[in-house]
Amino acid sequence: MYISLLAASLAFAGSVAAKQCQNLTIPVCISARNGVFNLPTLQGNADATTFAQNLTSIRGNFTNEVLLGYATVSGTYNISAKFCKPDVQNGTNPTVQVLTHGLGFDKTYWDLPFNDFNYSYIDVAVDQYGFSTLSIDRLGEGNSSKADPLSVLQAPAEMSVLYELTSMLRNGTLPNVPHAFSKIVHVGHSFGSALSYLLAVMHPTASDGLILTGFSQNGSYLPATVASWDSKLARLNQPLRFGNISYAAVSGAISMLGSSSSSNTSQIASSLAKYNISLGELQQLFQTTDLGDFIAGAQPTDLPHQADLPSGYLTWTDAGSNQYAFLLPKFFDPSILQFAESTKFPYTLGELLTIGSGPPMAPEFKGPVQIVTGRQDAIYCGGDCLATGDPALASIPAKSKMAFPAAKAFEAYIQPDTAHGINLHYNSTAAYNVIQRFLNSQGLAPS
Repeated sequence: MYISLLAASLAFAGSVAAKQCQNLTIPVCISARNGVFNLPTLQGNADATTFAQNLTSIRGNFTNEVLLGYATVSGTYNISAKFCKPDVQNGTNPTVQVLTHGLGFDKTYWDLPFNDFNYSYIDVAVDQYGFSTLSIDRLGEGNSSKADPLSVLQAPAEMSVLYELTSMLRNGTLPNVPHAFSKIVHVGHSFGSALSYLLAVMHPTASDGLILTGFSQNGSYLPATVASWDSKLARLNQPLRFGNISYAAVSGAISMLGSSSSSNTSQIASSLAKYNISLGELQQLFQTTDLGDFIAGAQPTDLPHQADLPSGYLTWTDAGSNQYAFLLPKFFDPSILQFAESTKFPYTLGELLTIGSGPPMAPEFKGPVQIVTGRQDAIYCGGDCLATGDPALASIPAKSKMAFPAAKAFEAYIQPDTAHGINLHYNSTAAYNVIQRFLNSQGLAPS
């Protein structure tokens, strides 16, 4: 049966030529039970370090230490999204995939504007398999509305956004998308997977299938990840994108290093020689330290910016922190690291405090579940998803099967030669195909 479905899906994939996409701004009314935390306003980077030290300490649960209680947060926010569908829609019962990115990214994670979009998940899902997709900027990120980074931007509120968008798709009320979808799949990455999982817990009939990428329920490696990030205030780390500094101020700071003319290399080399620094060392300085982040946003193509973010928005320090958490050496294009670092997005205090807030099981979810995680994922597997220490357990993500006792099907696929940021690796499209074929095998192909 699986073979015949696979053959049919491949035949269908060959008939799809292109996609149609539209950018949307969707007003969403949310209501969520968020935590109330006793946490002082961060005044500078030293406070961000103190927060990380407290969050990662083994002395106890810092989230519980600063939790005062709970309160309902509500409001209407604009969510930026991109809806894509096949240029030619075969059949009358399309399937839409709701794509939710993780911390440090925006919706372009699913349609990466790098190397002529050769890393695009959306291209594979839509062009090759005929799915529709709705990729979103999570609340507080990208072009979506900004909100308080401690009291509002927490997992429950962001899951509420996901639920409301799903309801619109189900009811045919999503603006400019006049179709009521009977088949809706949720595809997440990392924190986006955690939100999709939370959706299945709280609203088990909202989704017809779950694809959780960069995910496991083993949180024991999260403190090491947070420590490796060496978090800074986003507004100070990339001031042109996230702060309120002017281009002139940054240009002036750069000019203090010497000549600002990149074409006059001999003059620059002469100036640097006085300080015993080579051009190669200077290049490394800007590419691998937070000096590179300081000038991120200096080009018009670096938009969108999130100017003047409050201090509760954080980001990791530099490209080294980015690589440690997301990329496997020798299996990614070095240029994609620089691209990812210069276009990164922040995370918030509220998100870090609630990232593990989901219940351990989704007992009422009955759809199929697939977890897709890179073997060398550092965040959820400590660098090796196959190192379970238990011969009966195939992988660390496979243990999550117990969390879905009513699921129609469960599969934990471990992508080789891949770390946490699956979509940024050379072999990313192989994982994309695994996902589409799983959905097709579970009766969730467009028809």
